[in-house]
Amino acid sequence: MEYKISNRLRMGAIIMMVLGLIGVAYGFIDSHHWNEGNIDQYIKAENSHGSHGDTHATEAHGDEHAEAGHAVAKNDDHHGEEAHGGLTHHEEHALHQIHNRPYAALYVGAFFFFMIALGVLAFYAIQYAAQAGWSPVLFRVMEGITSYVLPGGLIVLAIAFAADSHLFVWLKEGVTEVGHENYDKLVAGKSGWLNKTGFFIRGLIFLGGWSLYRYFSRKFSIAQDNASDNKNFKKNFRISAAFLVFYIYTESMMSWDWIMSVDPHWFSTLFGWYVFASMFVSGITVIAMISIYLKSKGLLEFVNDSHIHDLAKFMFGISIFWTYLWFSQFMLIWYSNIPEEVTYFVTRIEHYKLPFFGMLAMNFIFPLLLLMNSDYKRINWFVIMAGIVILCGHYLDVFNWIMPATVVDRWFIGMPEIGAVLLFGGLFLFIVFTALGKAPLLAKQNPFTEESKHFHY
Repeated sequence: MEYKISNRLRMGAIIMMVLGLIGVAYGFIDSHHWNEGNIDQYIKAENSHGSHGDTHATEAHGDEHAEAGHAVAKNDDHHGEEAHGGLTHHEEHALHQIHNRPYAALYVGAFFFFMIALGVLAFYAIQYAAQAGWSPVLFRVMEGITSYVLPGGLIVLAIAFAADSHLFVWLKEGVTEVGHENYDKLVAGKSGWLNKTGFFIRGLIFLGGWSLYRYFSRKFSIAQDNASDNKNFKKNFRISAAFLVFYIYTESMMSWDWIMSVDPHWFSTLFGWYVFASMFVSGITVIAMISIYLKSKGLLEFVNDSHIHDLAKFMFGISIFWTYLWFSQFMLIWYSNIPEEVTYFVTRIEHYKLPFFGMLAMNFIFPLLLLMNSDYKRINWFVIMAGIVILCGHYLDVFNWIMPATVVDRWFIGMPEIGAVLLFGGLFLFIVFTALGKAPLLAKQNPFTEESKHFHY
């Protein structure tokens, strides 16, 4: 069973990337269009009509953030005092948020597709470590998706490097210098961990470890195709078990660095698991969708309804697990009512009602209703429909992680956001489907392949 990326799919991916680049470029050009001349008019209009509802609520919430020591709103006193360049503090702050938006939109899109690949890598390692008998016919699909881990991770780090303080307030000049106008005592206390050198060194270590596992696992998997014994399979088993230990630590630290540090005053001990659940269910969903697509093209003839049913069970189960973690995090923070913790949810409930509650519906209610019935899990178009809802929901999840800390109430899903999704979605499809064509779609000599071929229940 050989696969080669079709010209139509290749061209579609390239068109998506081109359109995405145009959207991203427009976002940067439009954000730089805002300057001292027109921000004053924007603020006056905002004060007259409100921004995303009630401006006074926004300003009051800005003051609440200041009381809680929120880094972004820290110097924004809203009293009309003159700031740099003849702008009031409020106007300067609004201008900064508008300039942050294209960086944040780009980062959200890049991280979303990267986390899909990383989620699949964990799922793939679990199959090897558990010596699962149902899944070997899907291994090559998983290996194709994980080919995006290295390029996707490097892109996320590159955007973080280029965005600098547009995304991470702890990279602001003078934030750790006592006496500087940007000094932040709490961030300065975390500077042993939150510093530029440490951030990128850790990022490269994480990415290096994940990519090395992916490289050797793929190498042993392909070598097993023509082997007369199970040596390569045993090597894969051992490195997969070791990788999962490495992964569970590094994934948590990655979520602190790459996601939670955009809001360095807030923290949650559950956050690493919460991000893991999001990437895990997104990755499994993409495995199911690509498998169904390839099967529709007359490939993957050994993948049957029982395999799709099992993938859909994971989609359902991990969606419930994600909801459990979301609720645990929310309920404990709400109940304890500690200012530096509740500010995270106050911002999202005040300014992000639609994406915040919409994400909950898409990630919990829809999978619950669509995939609870066992028979529906065997219907391909039903699994695809549920998968689209789950992926859109988890894109909104990433959106809710990044946007409130960077653009506060000045969010919108427009050209920069859509452009980033098209750009990285096109790149993801191009890399994944090109990788799928580099090896046979069936892992032939895996000791569990025959069991997987005849998997029915």
